[in-house]
This record gives sequence, C-alpha cells and structure tokens, in this order.
Amino acid sequence: MTADPRRQLPSIDALLAAPGVDSLLATHPRALVLKAAREAVDAARVNGGMVPAEGWDAAVRAAVRRLAVPSLAPVINATGVVLHTNLGRAPLAPAAVAAITRVAQGYAALEYDLGRGTRGSRHAICRDLLVELTGAADALVVNNAAGAVLLALSALGGASGGDVIVSRGELVEIGGSFRIPDIMARSGARVVEVGTTNRTHPKDYDRALTPNTKALLKVHRSNFQVTGFTADVAVVELAELAHARGIACVYDLGSGLMMNLSSWGLVGEPTVAEAVATGADLIAFSGDKLLGGPQAGILVGSEAAIAACRADPIARTVRADKLTLAALEATLALYRDPEVARREIPVLRMLTEPLAVIKERAEQILNGAKLRDEAQLVEGDSEVGGGSFPGAKLPTWLAGFPDESLAERLRANDPPIIARVAGSRVLLDARTIFPEQIETVVAALRG
Repeated sequence: MTADPRRQLPSIDALLAAPGVDSLLATHPRALVLKAAREAVDAARVNGGMVPAEGWDAAVRAAVRRLAVPSLAPVINATGVVLHTNLGRAPLAPAAVAAITRVAQGYAALEYDLGRGTRGSRHAICRDLLVELTGAADALVVNNAAGAVLLALSALGGASGGDVIVSRGELVEIGGSFRIPDIMARSGARVVEVGTTNRTHPKDYDRALTPNTKALLKVHRSNFQVTGFTADVAVVELAELAHARGIACVYDLGSGLMMNLSSWGLVGEPTVAEAVATGADLIAFSGDKLLGGPQAGILVGSEAAIAACRADPIARTVRADKLTLAALEATLALYRDPEVARREIPVLRMLTEPLAVIKERAEQILNGAKLRDEAQLVEGDSEVGGGSFPGAKLPTWLAGFPDESLAERLRANDPPIIARVAGSRVLLDARTIFPEQIETVVAALRG
C-alpha cells in the first residue's frame, strides 16, 4: 500500500527553521511568515501532498510577498470614467492631500476651541466655507450622502414616526443596491408614495398631506434619465407647498456640483447654490462626486433645520472624521477662485480639459509603447460616472490595442492599470490618465 504523500509534508516549525524561511523573520513580522508557511503547506496538501515545484523556500517567500501587499492599492484609471465608484471616485487635489498629511501627523483641534480653551465642535469645521460658497444659512458635514439623507429625515420628523411624501418616480436605487425608500424607512419615517413612475403633479402631494406629514422629499435623478411623457414638480414649487402647510422640504441633490459646467457641454445638473435658492429647508449632497473632495455627506439649509440635525442622535453615528474634514475644507477653499478650482481639482480638470491635450497624451502612449503596427489612435467617449450627468458623453481620444488579454496583464502591473475592453480591443482613455502617469503606462505596455 502506497503511503499518502500528504503525511510527508513538513511541519510548520520545521519549515520556519529552514534557512531560506528563517531569514524572512529578520525583515517581516513572525505572524506574517507563520501565516505564509501555513498557506504553502495547505496548498500542497490540497494538491495531494505534492511539493511546490519552486521549492518550499520560494513558495513561502511568494506567500509572504502576496500577504504583505496592502488590500487597498492605488491604480491607474484608464477607463475614461471620471467618477469611477469602484476606483474610489474623486481623486483629491494636492491641497487636500497636504491637509490630510498635516492633520494626520499629530494632534488637531478637532473638537477644541483654541480661542476659549474649552471643548469645541467638529461641526464648525467647513461650516463657514459652505455658507460662503452656497448662500445657505447653515451647514453640516457627515460621513456620506446616504447618512446625510438619513439624518435629515430623522431630524425633521422621521424619528417621531412622521410621514414623508416622495414621488414614485424618484424612489431611486443608488450604488450597492441601496434604495431611497429603505434609507427613508431606517430614519423612522413612514414613506408615502405619490404620483406615477413618469408623472407626478402638485395635486398628488396635496392630496397625500395629513396631520402626520412632516416633510416632502425631492430626489434629483442624477444616475438615470426619464424621457418622453413625463412631469414632475420643481423643488421651488415643492418648497412653497411644504412651507404653506408648515412642514419641511428636503432635497436630495446627490452630486454636489459647485460650479456651472455648461460651457463644457455638461448641462442638466443643478449647482448647490441653485438648489439652495429653491428655498428647500435641507439640501443633501456628496463630497466625492462632482465637488471633487473626499467621501462625505453635506447638508446645507436653514438654521433651524441644521440645528435639528445637529441635535439628532444619528448625527453622532454618521459624523465625519478629522481627515475627511481636513480634505474637504482644503477642497472647498479652492472654489473661492473658480479658475483655480478647475485647474487644481482633478475631477474638474478632467471634465473640462481641451480635447487636443487629451489627444496629445494618447499619442504619447502610442509613440512610447512603440506598438504602432498593432495599436491605433481611437476617437471615443468618456463618461462622468458616479451617478452624475446621466447620458452625458465627453469626446475623447484612446490608445487602442487588438489583444484582449492585454487588459489582464495591465491589471497585474504595479501599479495596476485598469483599461476598457470593447469587443476584442483594449482601450486606454487618456482623459483619466494623469500626465505624470504616462511613463508608467508606457513602461507597462513595453513590458
């Protein structure tokens, strides 16, 4: 009877004592090397007890290298989707990165009033800038936009079981299968749907009002379009209706556009200042979409509504941390000069960059890669992404390669390069490849 090869596998202690593995302990934590050794032995056991072809030392070293790589790795975005949710949405401006570094290196006056020498409030950070830039009476920053909506509805009546009326055509699903009615229900509010998928009128809201109604909710459809036989109620009209009945109007704006981009062909997305001008009591939007900052949920609106949000217990559970606040404050400060903001905030720069400059980068990639016989310059479209400007297409230039397997090899690069695959071609969209990344992309293609 043949002995089971798995019985001949080395013990973990014996493997750790081997010279090639033992030397790893001088440069890596013992727990990491131990885990790598166990993985190597487990893999051999699954493989019927077969000794790794490369040898035990090499197998453990390879496992150590793999386990030591951080889970969150920087990548190069060559997809042409500017606000790519899977790739972290908005890259930060240099000023925001510097602000994070400055605050992260030591202590910071997060909840300390330097003037009075007493406890302060993190809610004061970014407040004045948001009021200045949007025209709102007050402002509050939390961890993300869904948290902002949750807090707003809870503070304005949801916590007491009040009704919140919303159009059926605005019960949208956002990323990760989260849905607006689910978030509304979590706030404690009773969701009251009115109208139809494609048409909602003022009388629909009016008929649904009861003594238990606390708020009217308007959701900006920023991640899809409804066309054809449609009708909805403008926010300004909804706010007037709400105030005439003594209830609140909440506007889930979504993308957080801070400056008008119509000069670059991007229309249909209201700015935050325009949303504030509608008279809604609270406007909620994201920090890491069109605003171009870190992940955050931002509420702007009336003093009374913001005060109610600050006092709500949910405010504690969704509060923003010091790094988020530092990055957001630095990003907002750039908007004091729109041209500086457009130049320094990567999202705005990519959305408004001249087509000739993008073409030049695509040509640099092709020329540097020295694959002219196989590759070609391709005209195409980029997307805004991130549930912003749905349907908008941005003319762009791409470097196209006929080898579909190239996409996998580029993902294995260090840093990984994420390309677009169309049919049997791999396309690298120069719009979302930064100038300082060109050499890295070229080196990967040559390899």
